[in-house]
Amino acid sequence: MAEKVEDLTVTYTEDGIDTTKELGKVILSKGSWATLLFRYQDWDRAKEDYGPERFTIRRYQKRGGEYRQQSKFNISSRAQAQALVEALQTWLADEDKGSK
Repeated sequence: MAEKVEDLTVTYTEDGIDTTKELGKVILSKGSWATLLFRYQDWDRAKEDYGPERFTIRRYQKRGGEYRQQSKFNISSRAQAQALVEALQTWLADEDKGSK
């Protein structure tokens, strides 16, 4: 595992092929507990090509100087990602209206 949060990745290589290829990363929180959002693609062996983009939120805890994954939530499709974005935007807009 990684010692620095910036070095955490979902890229996974097997037999010389990135079976999980990271396309992007956002660090949502740092510290002894870190939360990251990743954009990635999985290798489809049958098609010999990468599948659709996917998203995952992962929580890591730093122990013994290294980050270890503690939990994850996989966003299964672009539609689910869009629904999540829309829900958060609605809730944040509602909260902004209430505080004024």
